[in-house]
Amino acid sequence: MNYSMILYILGFVLKFEAGFLLLPAVTGLVYGEFSGVYYLITAVVCAVLGYLLGRKEPKSMMLYTREGFVSVALSWIVMSVFGALPMTLCGDIPFYVDSLFETISGFTTTGASICPDVELLTHATQFWRSFTHWIGGMGVFVFIMAILPMMGGSTMNLMKAESPGPSVGKLVPHVKDTAKILYGLYLGITVAEAILLIVFGMPVFDALTTTFGTVGTGGFGIKADSIASYSSTLQWIVTIFMIMSGINYTAYYLILVKKFKDAFSIEEVRWYLAIVLIAGAVITVNVRGFYDSWGETLKHAFFQVASIITTTGFATTDFDLWPEMSKTILVILMFIGACAGSTGGGMKVSRFVILFKTIRKELSIIIHPREIKKIRMDGHAIEHEVVRATNVFLAIYFVILLGSVLLISVDEFSFTTNFTAVAATLNNIGPGLDLVGPTRNFAAFNVFSKFVLMFDMLAGRLELFPVMVMMLPSTWKRK
Repeated sequence: MNYSMILYILGFVLKFEAGFLLLPAVTGLVYGEFSGVYYLITAVVCAVLGYLLGRKEPKSMMLYTREGFVSVALSWIVMSVFGALPMTLCGDIPFYVDSLFETISGFTTTGASICPDVELLTHATQFWRSFTHWIGGMGVFVFIMAILPMMGGSTMNLMKAESPGPSVGKLVPHVKDTAKILYGLYLGITVAEAILLIVFGMPVFDALTTTFGTVGTGGFGIKADSIASYSSTLQWIVTIFMIMSGINYTAYYLILVKKFKDAFSIEEVRWYLAIVLIAGAVITVNVRGFYDSWGETLKHAFFQVASIITTTGFATTDFDLWPEMSKTILVILMFIGACAGSTGGGMKVSRFVILFKTIRKELSIIIHPREIKKIRMDGHAIEHEVVRATNVFLAIYFVILLGSVLLISVDEFSFTTNFTAVAATLNNIGPGLDLVGPTRNFAAFNVFSKFVLMFDMLAGRLELFPVMVMMLPSTWKRK
């Protein structure tokens, strides 16, 4: 284990977090809030620690898979630990464990909250909560690599550990250029949504925080009713951008370079859009009696489908009151999630496509034992390594899911509450059902359960493997 390299990377991350913390500090200054001072103090602390950790360049700059996974997992933990400090120091969230829960939920783009009334928070804290979604959406290492060269080709191990999906590749030959393209697209979608929201009547502060939550697929709102109090036009804009944010960014790159046929032939994207359309249509019919018109019904149905499958977590209505069929569809969408290579969470559409194709292949082999059949996606054969990794991911996923439900059952809440709380955090969604429904929060859980759910949020955002690798004793042995 290259410990000096890991500390060097943590120094990089802390320095960047110091820069990020200046934004809520400025927000506090703009609104005349003293809370901004605490964000500035925390920024200074992060900058000093970052300088101390990164002042000495390691003898070996190589970053192998093990170091990459550990660096990413530790970096997200360190970012959360320091990012939570100002919320407690300024008094917005007095209990530090709750601040940590809120910050991890922000960075992992989960959107699960312990705040009973977010409208009582200062503007600085509201901005920071939402901005953590934007930072975590595309990933802090992708951001760093877009600006600094760092360790050359070995940084691909950082991108693999941080980027969501069963496989990560380069859009262009160099990792740095790939990172620039991804963040360029990310920034472009962000600016486009913010402008549209402002043009159609949303206040600037609201538009920025809503955009951070939408494009980062996080879901922290600055109003107690999430998005419900905004106009139907604004809700439709958010719906469209949530769906866009759940699409694999490779498709946007292909459109950018005018390879339209390749972009629209991505199998995972077609499956994703089909699931959104079918789920939205079924729920629209199922909840028709809950609303005054078909237009209103259609709006709420597709908003919630988009919000859940992209794991954003915004809400325009209390879907916990919907019929069981609609709630069941939403729970299924929690697990499916968005596309690989998007900012969305969940198990990813591509993994389900691979899983179903694997099942079909195995059944076919039972009937035709001598048949040689390859699993294919987008016209290409899938490597056995990808299939194996997908199967291992699913196995670990369900072990964590069931284990977490068992652990938090000590709170004696209903099975629906416990199961959907774990599903909502492990899939980085935010709201669940019952006591953690869209009009409730996670404050009722005890400290132990909150730590279990925090682990789930980190594990879900980092695709399980970095967090699990970090927990193995053999990982920390020197070579």
